[in-house]
Amino acid sequence: MDISRRLVYPEDRPSERLDRYLAECLPDLSRSQLKKIIDDGLVLLEQQPAKASCKLKGGEVLHLTLPEPVPLQAQPENIPINILFEDDQLIVIDKPAGMVVHPAAGHHDGTLVNALLYHCDDLAGIGGELRPGIVHRIDKDTSGLLVATKNDISHQSLAAQFKAHSVNRRYIALVHGLLLQDKGVVDQPIGRHPTHRRKMSSLARNNKRAVTNWKVLSRYEDDRLTLVELRLETGRTHQIRVHMSEMNFPLAGDPMYGGRSRLQSIMDRELRGLIGKLPGQALHARLLGFIHPSRDVYCEWTSAPPTDFQLILDYLDAKYSLPA
Repeated sequence: MDISRRLVYPEDRPSERLDRYLAECLPDLSRSQLKKIIDDGLVLLEQQPAKASCKLKGGEVLHLTLPEPVPLQAQPENIPINILFEDDQLIVIDKPAGMVVHPAAGHHDGTLVNALLYHCDDLAGIGGELRPGIVHRIDKDTSGLLVATKNDISHQSLAAQFKAHSVNRRYIALVHGLLLQDKGVVDQPIGRHPTHRRKMSSLARNNKRAVTNWKVLSRYEDDRLTLVELRLETGRTHQIRVHMSEMNFPLAGDPMYGGRSRLQSIMDRELRGLIGKLPGQALHARLLGFIHPSRDVYCEWTSAPPTDFQLILDYLDAKYSLPA
């Protein structure tokens, strides 16, 4: 069954093209999907088929007919996942390090989306496809909390919260070097690295604003390591890894942004061995909080670091709690 939507262009909003306004209201539709529903006459302006270039001036009523969701090409897979919360609107997962979030080139299966397609039997459709709505992502080798939505309404609600920077996301990371200040903010744009296409960088020509707040939790002076909490205001690809590396405080274990090359600077052989066993960077998404889309109450979840990361923290805490 097709889905009907009614939108009213705000009276106090500056004039804007119809296709640009719809792209903001329907973030899960690709440009080609959006163009198709307009070209097929499925967007009505005052009961007449609208053109993409039509200028909205305020108060216009739009009626949309969105095609029935179709199955995603990704296949369901019976992959165990650690579910912290689930209802008919969303699901909160504690993702292990090593799991890719969304199918992409080189990762067509074994992803979190494959696992969610198997687990969730009540998907209502996101952006015209029967799939879980991935509102945000964390890197393959980063562990921790992530939320996925089950329908368009909850997806749009959370997408709006992420856009407004009102979602509470906090990470912990172990970095090389001693941060002398107790807290700080990195406000540095990030985009695709101009020469290393797998990396992100502040040197990119086409970059977007990225803001990371950091706070020191512990300093391990003899090993020149610092444990930090990081709060994201934006969610750019590799944001924490890039910001800390460009401050010359790369994440321990990070193979792409300088963490692995700093490993040999640690003289403690046992500690060096523990860090060397990490599957990737010492970064964990430990807190996630937002307003629930249908309950309109603030919900928050926390997660303990995975075993390999926790072993490093336990070792450091024991080492630095010894009497002098």
